[in-house]
Amino acid sequence: MGITNGVHHVAYRCKNAKETVLWYQKYLGLDFVLAIAEDKVPSTGEPDPYMHIFIDIGGGNILAFFELPTKPEMGRDPNTPIWTQHLALKANSMEEMLTAKAKMEADGIEVLGPVNHTLFQSIYFFDPSGHRIELACDTSTPRMNKALDKVKWDMLDEWDRTKKAPQHARWLHDGSEPPAE
Repeated sequence: MGITNGVHHVAYRCKNAKETVLWYQKYLGLDFVLAIAEDKVPSTGEPDPYMHIFIDIGGGNILAFFELPTKPEMGRDPNTPIWTQHLALKANSMEEMLTAKAKMEADGIEVLGPVNHTLFQSIYFFDPSGHRIELACDTSTPRMNKALDKVKWDMLDEWDRTKKAPQHARWLHDGSEPPAE
C-alpha cells in the first residue's frame, strides 16, 4: 500500500458555485459541507478572488469546485475526446441510479445509459458546468475480479509493447464467462 489512505478532495472549476451546490443536492442527494472564499490564492499569493465549495460524495471523499469570476470562461482540452475525461461516482444501487436518471430526464437533462460494462452498469450526464459525470453500480462477481486480477500485468505489458487492445479479458465484451479458477 502507498502512503495515501483515500481522496482528501478532487477539485474542478465550476461556472456558478451556488448553482453547482444546488444541482448536486437535487439530482444526487449530496451534502454541501464547506465554503471557503478568498481574495488571494493561499498557495501562490496571487490576487484572485474565488469561491471554493466542498461536497460530500460519500465514503469520506469530497468533491470540490472553484468559481473564478475574474478568469475567462472555462474550456476543455480539444485533443481529448469528451467521453474520456469524467468523474465516476459509485451508486448505492441500480434502483437509486435509475431514480436519479429519471429525475434528471424529467428536468430535461440528457442521460446516456444504463450502459452494461459487465463489471458495472453506468449512466452518463453533464453537470451545469459541463463536466461529464458517470454514476456506476457494481455488478461484478468475485470470479470476475479474480480473473481480471490474474491478467492485469500481462495486459498492461502487451499494451505497452503493441498499443493494441489485449484479448486476455475478452469475456468482458463478448458475453462469455470468465475463465475458471
